[in-house]
Amino acid sequence: MQAKILNIPPAFIPAAVGNLLNCALGSLSGPVGFTMTQPYLVIKRIRIMNLDSAQHIVTLYKGATGGSAAGTQWGFAATPIPGGSSVESFEEARFDSGDFLTGICDTASVCIINIDADICLAG
Repeated sequence: MQAKILNIPPAFIPAAVGNLLNCALGSLSGPVGFTMTQPYLVIKRIRIMNLDSAQHIVTLYKGATGGSAAGTQWGFAATPIPGGSSVESFEEARFDSGDFLTGICDTASVCIINIDADICLAG
């Protein structure tokens, strides 16, 4: 495994479920005689900050693009975040190219997610 720290910008968690992170490459073509493989991510830390003065509820999911199916909650499931506070998870998890981290907040533009992860190539 070759790993590099991935630079992931902060993002608001939307009020309608939306994609937050995926590592799939659009093209695997390379030089003649070389075919790249899809990378994968190893999430190291997730921090969610509530910028509002009121409490808000956040849920994250691991699964298909735009997914929020019951049973795919991951890391934070209906987690209340008090106003002006943050929550963190140091639970490591592998996300392959077909895995999407999606999320939803009860109110738009109030909770920001920060993700620390490594991007890795098999081999």
